[in-house]
Amino acid sequence: MRATDLKFTSAHVLCPPGCTDQHLSVYGSGIYAAVSSICGAAIHRGLIPSNGGPVSLRRLPGRESYQSSYANGVQSQYLSRWSTSFSVSRYKTQQMEVSGKPVSTQQASAALVYFVVSVARRQKKTPEKSTGNKDCKAEIAFLLDGSNNIGQRRFNLQKNFVAKVTLLLGIGTDGPHVGVVQASEMAKTEFYLKNFTSAKDVVFAVKEISFRGGNSNIGKAVRHTAQSFFTNANGLRKGIPKVMVVFIDGWPSDNIEEAGIIAREYGINVFIVSVAPPSPEELGMVQDVAFIDKAVCRNNSFFSFHMQNWFGTAKYAKPLAQRLCTHEQLFCSKTCYNSVNIAFLIDGSSSVGDQNFRLMLEFMSNIVRAFEVSDVGAKVAAVQFTYDQRLEFGLNDYTNKDDVLRALYNIRYMSGGTATGEAITFTVRNVFDPVRDGHNKNFLVILTDGQSYDDVRGPAYAAQRAGVTVYSVGVAWAPLDDLKDMASEPKNSHAFFTREFPGLENIAPSIIRGICRDYLDAQK
Repeated sequence: MRATDLKFTSAHVLCPPGCTDQHLSVYGSGIYAAVSSICGAAIHRGLIPSNGGPVSLRRLPGRESYQSSYANGVQSQYLSRWSTSFSVSRYKTQQMEVSGKPVSTQQASAALVYFVVSVARRQKKTPEKSTGNKDCKAEIAFLLDGSNNIGQRRFNLQKNFVAKVTLLLGIGTDGPHVGVVQASEMAKTEFYLKNFTSAKDVVFAVKEISFRGGNSNIGKAVRHTAQSFFTNANGLRKGIPKVMVVFIDGWPSDNIEEAGIIAREYGINVFIVSVAPPSPEELGMVQDVAFIDKAVCRNNSFFSFHMQNWFGTAKYAKPLAQRLCTHEQLFCSKTCYNSVNIAFLIDGSSSVGDQNFRLMLEFMSNIVRAFEVSDVGAKVAAVQFTYDQRLEFGLNDYTNKDDVLRALYNIRYMSGGTATGEAITFTVRNVFDPVRDGHNKNFLVILTDGQSYDDVRGPAYAAQRAGVTVYSVGVAWAPLDDLKDMASEPKNSHAFFTREFPGLENIAPSIIRGICRDYLDAQK
């Protein structure tokens, strides 16, 4: 039982044994959000042991935030806002008995209700947690329109529609997770992905959201959601598509195009659900009539969803839920930052020297820092060459950025001659061939400070035919002709040269932008 289930200002509750075996949802510390389990809060507070007991409850006004903490074997969670709160305290009179029925007493000044919470023997088995729809794994942010455009009445209808979609998605621990942001004068996160893992709790939380009013600053809200909502701390899971469903009643008050670009850069699939579009006489008030096409993930009609009004929207809930679960259409989940393989081919010849070799490693590290390295994201490999070649680490050896950076810094300088052509062939065979059937786009970044003793054109061309995009970076005595022979087309954007090794620092951003440009071109 949650405190919100009680309609009384105060009450006494008898908690049964075995509460800690259940899935207790507790939000707050000391003062708890009313959506919390009463007995869970009492155990967290240390008022009753795990075998149960009586507690007193008092309802309180809502708060803007509820802090998480761990106490007495219960982990409470953070919640940004809830309309009502409650506190629990020790029950003074030892007169309550487990009966299975509520017993009420009416007093002159107020009603005190004694709720006896019991678990029948046939129900003692711990219920299984809902795993959810495993075929619809997605991280979904519903961005509600809370502006004056929509008003209180239609805002409530909007919440009802979101609740219907939520029930159809199949929310669960292994299914989709949902959070809500309200767009108005300032964006406000109502709850995060991590807060609820059952459809029932999400529906209840949605219906508790209060209307804020103000301008329809949808652009600000999209930017806020893209930059601060989808984070590991807020419950984001790796390798699962990120989706933002934006509801717009009328039109936005600010620029939504730039916010849409930012969302795409973060790998977020933006859907626009538009309701009651501007009438012909209102079009003059709209900054950009084509704002929907410019904000969605892709302008192919799949990410645009239109409803005539908020009345009779039940028929639209299922089609929208189906789109949110169609993973093969969620193109924007893949970005250059999380869907590329990058191999560095490092010149370890004697002309480089140990100090300059360290600068080369720093150059590579600066590139790696820009990408989302993980077991399902970007992958990095490194090969050092002289006359011989040495695989320092492969694409599947490290699955997080810190480990890759540590491995780069630990590479030992070889010293020797320069056979770049053989090194390219070695890298294709030992680095890229093992991942030939993977989904990531392959890139090879070659760093050299001198002329190769063997042919580079043939091996580089063979690498490009195998689907590897080649960037060549030369320093000091590296011949420009060799750099261009190795680089992919167009040569002038894939071949770089600097006279001194410290100049590598200025080239790294160009390599990062180039990889993203090539990745996007390949998706067209």
